[in-house]
Amino acid sequence: MEVKMSFRPLHDRIAVKAIQQEEKTLGGIIIPDTAKEKPVQGEVVAVGKGVRGDDGVVHQLEIKVGDKVLYGKWSGTEVKVDGLDLIVMKESDVMGIIG
Repeated sequence: MEVKMSFRPLHDRIAVKAIQQEEKTLGGIIIPDTAKEKPVQGEVVAVGKGVRGDDGVVHQLEIKVGDKVLYGKWSGTEVKVDGLDLIVMKESDVMGIIG
């Protein structure tokens, strides 16, 4: 998903759009909003330029726009940018890239 926005994370931060999980259990029970778990998967919509190492060189991030990632349940800060609900977090908060 290519998203044009007026926001670019700094340094080693990324902006992630959460992927909502299924609203029904396998047995067909619908889960109300108040009981839903916070999503832990998302799609990266923006990345910073990288972090400057002790040697003064900027090290680019491994994660790139479009990657689907798995992150900690309480990672990052929730923000609204250009009408999108995003989570801004450090690259180190990501546990892995899916697929």
